[in-house]
Amino acid sequence: MLRRKARRVQEGDDPLDAAQERRVRAVLALGGVPQADLPDGVQQVRLRLLERAAKGYEAPRDVSAWAAVVASNLAMDWHRAKKRQERLGERLASLRQHEHPSGEDTSVLSLAVAQGLDELPDQQRQVLVLRFFADLPVRSIAQELGVPEGTVKSRLHTAVRALRARLHEDEVV
Repeated sequence: MLRRKARRVQEGDDPLDAAQERRVRAVLALGGVPQADLPDGVQQVRLRLLERAAKGYEAPRDVSAWAAVVASNLAMDWHRAKKRQERLGERLASLRQHEHPSGEDTSVLSLAVAQGLDELPDQQRQVLVLRFFADLPVRSIAQELGVPEGTVKSRLHTAVRALRARLHEDEVV
């Protein structure tokens, strides 16, 4: 089995089909990864899938769901790195005040949702993106993350409530 998988890689087969790649891109983008970094994120998902095959592991039951969860984890990693970088920048420029663009000429709702997603804790943002943007069922999210379904539901409830409060607070909805 391992040899057959290794041969497929050598023949140039792409482990992600076009629909799976679009889904991975969407999960990364909705997870806050900038457009410029999306191709690298997609490649990271491909690489992890190929590494699984090279190690002789069975292919995931649902490659699309597996890829969406990996993409979500990559987005969380990106946010953690971004937060570390921001904290360092704040320390170095503690006297400088940051100005935030108004975003009036873009979709106010889209910006508010994106900002609201950015402010959610990593685990809440992850389940929200996987459920509503990657369209994964709660059961699949729970299985892929290795947590009980109740935990996923609780995180979803808390995330939706926080996002709704944020949108009302900003008078977007």
